[in-house]
Amino acid sequence: MQLVYVFDAYCGWSYGFNGTLKEITRRHPDLPVEVVSGGLFTGERRPPLGQLDFIPSANARVTELTGAEFGEGFDRLFTEGSFVLDSERAARGVAALRQAAPERAAELAAALQRAFYVDGRDLGDSETYRVVAEESGLDADAVVAAFQSPESEAAAESDFRRAAELGVSSYPTLIAVGDGRATLLARGHASADEVDARLTALRAP
Repeated sequence: MQLVYVFDAYCGWSYGFNGTLKEITRRHPDLPVEVVSGGLFTGERRPPLGQLDFIPSANARVTELTGAEFGEGFDRLFTEGSFVLDSERAARGVAALRQAAPERAAELAAALQRAFYVDGRDLGDSETYRVVAEESGLDADAVVAAFQSPESEAAAESDFRRAAELGVSSYPTLIAVGDGRATLLARGHASADEVDARLTALRAP
């Protein structure tokens, strides 16, 4: 069995779920985690941040339920308003980080979201991946090269297809996959205890 975590780097609820996922992986270190980018803002749906007027209330709710904090860097981006959310470029970055350290994919996805939601960094900018890689102890030049490569674009598209094949259209979604079946563990907000109870029941003999 493995866990499949489908998220979007530009999704505030995915940002809030990072604490739950971290705790679940701590409790179940034997379960590998596949991290898949879902593609929330792609194609014609790539809005300027300032057009999403629901974000302040949504973020407040995320903080209330999960404790995740949104930083001044993000607040400045939202107030200025022109920053364009592009999940395809963010997914390319996720793929580049994942390639550098596959076993740390969930940890690195969380680090990338902190770069946006705390520091206000552009997830479509190579420099963001240099910073995240350096702070995570990875080869920053290799991560940046991977982000800029055509292979990262193909990896992002592969992630989007994988999410669609799993029937996932909202983020975050956590699925247990094994024995030829996929079982939903969480969609949107869920505490570690709630996920753990579902996972324990699933693994019971």
